Amino acid sequence: MPRIKILIFYQYFCTPEGSWSTRIYELGRRWVAAGHQVTVVSAPYEKSDVVARGFISTQHFAGIDVIVINIRDSNRFSFLRRAFNAACFTMIASVIALFSKYDLALASSGPLSIGLPMIVAKKLRGKTAVFEVRDLWPAGAISLGKIKAVWQQKLAGWFERKCYESANVVVTASPDQQSNIRSRYPQLKTAVIANGADIELFGQKSTGSLPDWTQGKVLFTHVGSLGFIHNVKYWLSVAQAVQERDPDGRILFVMIGEGAERATLQEIAENENIMNIRFPGLLPKVQLPLWVQASRATLVATLDDPVQNTCSPNKLFDSFAAGTPVVQTTTGWIKTMIMENECGINVPLDDPGVATDKLIFLAQHPEEALRLGRNAQRLAETEFDRDKLAQRYLDIMESVVKSSDNVFLNEKPGNTSE
Repeated sequence: MPRIKILIFYQYFCTPEGSWSTRIYELGRRWVAAGHQVTVVSAPYEKSDVVARGFISTQHFAGIDVIVINIRDSNRFSFLRRAFNAACFTMIASVIALFSKYDLALASSGPLSIGLPMIVAKKLRGKTAVFEVRDLWPAGAISLGKIKAVWQQKLAGWFERKCYESANVVVTASPDQQSNIRSRYPQLKTAVIANGADIELFGQKSTGSLPDWTQGKVLFTHVGSLGFIHNVKYWLSVAQAVQERDPDGRILFVMIGEGAERATLQEIAENENIMNIRFPGLLPKVQLPLWVQASRATLVATLDDPVQNTCSPNKLFDSFAAGTPVVQTTTGWIKTMIMENECGINVPLDDPGVATDKLIFLAQHPEEALRLGRNAQRLAETEFDRDKLAQRYLDIMESVVKSSDNVFLNEKPGNTSE
C-alpha cells in the first residue's frame, strides 16, 4: 500500500508524559512506523502535556506532526464556554482541512463539532473520511441534561447524522456504541476499535516505591477524572462501609486524578469521617503503572445511564495490561466481557453493599485477585494489544482509501462490521 497522508482532528492529543488518553498518540506513532504520514490538529488541554507556542504552532511527538491551536480547554470551564471554544477550534481546523495536503481525514469525537473539518475534507476536497466515536454524542450530553432545549437536541442530532453520512466508515470505541449507531443508521459502514491496553507501559514490572502512607495497605485504586459522570461518590459510600468492617484500617481507597468534583469529594470524605481514602491528585501516565500494579484491583464506575454503559474506558484496559483485575459497575459490553473472561468483578450501582462484600473478599483472598489478574492480562494480550488494534485500524483506512468493497464481518471488539 502506498504511503497515506493522514490528517487527524482531535482536540485532546496527549502523550504518556501527560495525564489523559493516549489513544491517538499510540495509534499515530504506530502508523508512522508503518511508513505513513500522520498530522494531528489539536489544542492544549489541562490534562495533556501539549503546550501552545504562539497561536498556531507545529510540534513533533514520536514522528507525529501536531498542529497546536492555542484554544485551551478544561473540564472546569462552563458548558457554554467549552462549547464556544470547541466551535472556535472547529472553524480553524476546517480552514486547515481546506488547504492542507493529505489523503484521509480522521475526526475523533467528542466533542461532536470535531466532525465539521472532516465534512469539509469530504465535501469540499473529495478526501476519504473516517469519523471516530469515542463517546456517543449528542446522546451523552442529552442524557446528562447538558442539552435541554428540544431545538438544540434536534440540531445536534442533525449534525450527528451529517457526520456519519459524510464518513466512508464510522469507527466506534465499543461494540455497544456500534450497535447504537447501526440501529439508527443501518446503511453505514461501521467498525469497532476499542481503547487499547498499553502493554509496553503497564505490562512491564515497575520499579520505584509508593508513598509511605500506602505501606502495609491493600489498595483499591481509581484512575481517571473525578467528574460527575465517573460517579466517584459511589466509591465513597463503599469506602465508608468498608471502613466499618475493617477496624485495623488495612484497606485503602486511592482516587488518582483531577476533576470538577474533587473538592466536593474530599469535603464529603472529611465531613463523613471517611479515613480510608486518599486523593493524591493528577499523575502523568508514565507514573501510573506502579500504582496499578500495586493495587489489589482498580475501580471503574459510571452513572446508571444507558449511554454511559456503552463506554470504553482507557483505565480498564491499562489495568488489564498490568494484570490487575477491575471492579466495575457498567451493565453493557464490559460487564459481559468480565463475566465471560473472569478478569474482574461486576457490582451493582444500586447496592453498594455488594461492592463492599466483594472488595473485602479480595482484600482477604489475594490468590483470587491473582487469578482474575492473570485472566485480565491474557485478555489484554489477545484482544486489546495496541499493536494489533493499530494494524486493524490501518487495514480499515487502507481499504477505504482504495475504495474497495471489503466487507467487515467480525464484530468482536477491535474488529469491524458492516
